[in-house]
Amino acid sequence: MGDRADRSNLAGFRASRDPSLRTGDERCDDAVMRNVLRAARAAAVTLMVFALTAAGTRAQTQAPTVLKLRLSGVVDPFTADYVRAGIETANAQRDAAVLLTIDTPGGLDSSMREIVQAILGSRIPVICYVSPEGARAASAGTFIMMGCPVAAMAPGTNIGAAHPVGVAGAIEEQKVTNDAAAYIQDLAHRNGRNEAWAKDAVVNSVSIPSNEALTMGVIDLVEPSEGALLRALEGRVVQVADGRTVTLHVAGARVETLGMGVGAAILHTLLSPDFAFIFFYLGLGLIVIELLHPGLSIPGILGALSLVAAFVTFGLLPVQIVGVVLLLASALFFLLELKHPGLGLATVGGVACLVLGGLTLFNPSVPNARVSLWVIVPVAGFLVLFFSTVVNAALRARRLPKAIGVERLLGQEGVVERELAPDGVVLVASEEWSARSTAGVLPAGTRVRVVGVDRLRLDVTPIEHEAPASPGPERGNP
Repeated sequence: MGDRADRSNLAGFRASRDPSLRTGDERCDDAVMRNVLRAARAAAVTLMVFALTAAGTRAQTQAPTVLKLRLSGVVDPFTADYVRAGIETANAQRDAAVLLTIDTPGGLDSSMREIVQAILGSRIPVICYVSPEGARAASAGTFIMMGCPVAAMAPGTNIGAAHPVGVAGAIEEQKVTNDAAAYIQDLAHRNGRNEAWAKDAVVNSVSIPSNEALTMGVIDLVEPSEGALLRALEGRVVQVADGRTVTLHVAGARVETLGMGVGAAILHTLLSPDFAFIFFYLGLGLIVIELLHPGLSIPGILGALSLVAAFVTFGLLPVQIVGVVLLLASALFFLLELKHPGLGLATVGGVACLVLGGLTLFNPSVPNARVSLWVIVPVAGFLVLFFSTVVNAALRARRLPKAIGVERLLGQEGVVERELAPDGVVLVASEEWSARSTAGVLPAGTRVRVVGVDRLRLDVTPIEHEAPASPGPERGNP
């Protein structure tokens, strides 16, 4: 047995070394195995090549990201915080660029400078784009545009009117104007823009449309859409923070929009010409209510807050002194109406000053920084209605005689209206009162005197039954 096994193993070894000694079945099995191994190796190589190709394709087709921010309305602390935080977020995410779309009538100098500082300190390019059609970069918006590495505008937009305004709408002193002119010229010089025009925008409040701005070298491009703007900027070299240069690769970029927080958006929306006008007269009306009913406190507090909000908003916008004076004059006329109620000369003067004040409240050289007629007319109508009805009614009510307190009826005379047995009704001080007799049954028509008060019920006694005054001691008697 052992010899046969050894011979069999020896034969198998020789067959493995010499394929010619193998049987047909063994040779067939080897061929199948070799084919399977070849197929497996080919599949592995194919999968590896496919994976590498797919990874390379993804790396090549992955679009860059551009973070979009929106500067709309008044440039205020809420807007400044939002833009600064957005630029910081884009830098942290290593986005390709920041796209800041602009439509503003202007705002606070401090908030504008905070935005410009954030733009100048950004390590990635900030693209400023005045859009959509009909938008403007006025006042503070002009400074922001001058500070951007890329300044672009949509057709039908304008830029300029950058003269500084004070808190009460008055033009600031010459040194403030000179400071603003030097600042905007430095920004224009940094980004290779028209310095002479930038100074003129501050000193003389000039404003120009987008096509003229491009021709004069105030901006870099005029493009009809964000997509067209990003394509036009592909490959452009711009300067960012610390004097470094960056090549823009934003054609076909994925644009992500970062919105303002809900609370900040609500407060920012309230800072507008229309709301400032409404707050002024809402505050006036609430103060009048407080004067008519002193001690309520709540109307007075809300009125004061509304007036503060109105004047704060006036300080953020290009307000004109003549408009503020007319609004104050209208308030004076309406207050005079309190002394002489009725739809008279004071009301007419108040309405006239209100309308003129609303129309002249803001600098007309700043586009769209004005109070809408759709706001002025309803406010004027409401105030006429308020002073001719509510205020008159309140004043008439104040002139009515004061109601007599129940305690003051003590000692008053009256007449029994319904028999007192012992309860009934008496007529005292021209009013009917529930009463109780202290002297038994009293028929209707009996004259009585009030001798006590129990809440809203009177205790009465007939006048003829009143005890006579005790006579003093006779002279001469001990």
